[in-house]
Amino acid sequence: MRYTGADAVVAELARRALPWLPEMTQTTYEQIVEEMAVYREERFVSHADLFASCRDNLQFLLRALSESGAPDLSKACATGRERALLGAPLPEMLRAFRIGFTKVWQRFVELTAPAQDVDALVAATTAIWTLMDDYTEELTSTYRATVAEVSRTRQNRRLALVEALFAGGSATEGTLWDIARMLDLPLEGRFVVVAAETPGLGQEALPRVEVRLREVNHASAWRLTPELQIGVVSLREVEPVLELLRADCRGRAGMSPVFGELGGTARALHLARVALGSLPHGTEDVARFNESPLAGLVASDPEASAQLAGQVLRPMLELPGEESNVLLLTLRTWFECGGNTRQIAERVYCHPNTVRHRLKRITDVLGRSLSDPSDIAELGTALRALAMFGDSARRAARR
Repeated sequence: MRYTGADAVVAELARRALPWLPEMTQTTYEQIVEEMAVYREERFVSHADLFASCRDNLQFLLRALSESGAPDLSKACATGRERALLGAPLPEMLRAFRIGFTKVWQRFVELTAPAQDVDALVAATTAIWTLMDDYTEELTSTYRATVAEVSRTRQNRRLALVEALFAGGSATEGTLWDIARMLDLPLEGRFVVVAAETPGLGQEALPRVEVRLREVNHASAWRLTPELQIGVVSLREVEPVLELLRADCRGRAGMSPVFGELGGTARALHLARVALGSLPHGTEDVARFNESPLAGLVASDPEASAQLAGQVLRPMLELPGEESNVLLLTLRTWFECGGNTRQIAERVYCHPNTVRHRLKRITDVLGRSLSDPSDIAELGTALRALAMFGDSARRAARR
């Protein structure tokens, strides 16, 4: 039910109560200050502004109760917006208004008591609380709309600053201090950048990662793109952060080396992406850039690496499917086991003599030796590139 104006009885009570406005203002102000720390400590409004607000709102209430027609609620909207911009808590603000409205109701009780006019008091009570509902509804809706507007503005600015941080170059010139302050990050310290491959459009590879890091006292800032979720993390030790990231990683992710200045974020992002590319597709793990320098080198130039794999492994890739797969598996296992024939045999479930026969076949097909350091380096690099860029490498082998 909306308030549409006072009847004659309520209007008369409001006019009779108007001379008591100074006293009601003072008692309302004193009760608010006494009972509510947020106003007592002047966290959002000064005592002088609070007193003026009490007077203005009580005056509005008495005027609305003494006039016909729906009241002008623009004051409620203005107050809601102003308090939202100041960051004042909505529940506390509504409680303060209830105190003021109650003061008016108590005055009406006193005015009707001598005549024991119950009908007038009931009418006045209904009018007061209906008007209060309308007033607080307008105030609340404006407050929430303003908070949402402020939140969107801050979020958009935050996203723009994060984007500038990862873009580097002229985008961050002269703005690093602003970026650090807005993102709650230090300008200098220990940082890493993380790049994680998203499982789908708009989906996080590291769900709630910023909140989870904050819970263990690591500040961070993140950006979600169609392909990647990227973030810069201020840390003390790498391992706890790495463990947290790995606990709920939903795809491939890479972590840069530790760097000391926030301005190095853009360069670190490149290294994090290189580390990400060092993991085979379908992996759910976080790779550190310095864990595999060779993998990082391969991942840094996908096209050249795929061409290298195609060139070095072409004779083996051109073999019939089953033989090609068996020899590739044996060669990979040879690297993983450091050339130990017995360990290779245990890994691939065959006799050591079978392993020796396969290794002889590999060297014959590829025309490379497993005792020549340069051949071994080429083969190891080619296998790494094949694991990362298999389709591209096979296409290069067919050219």
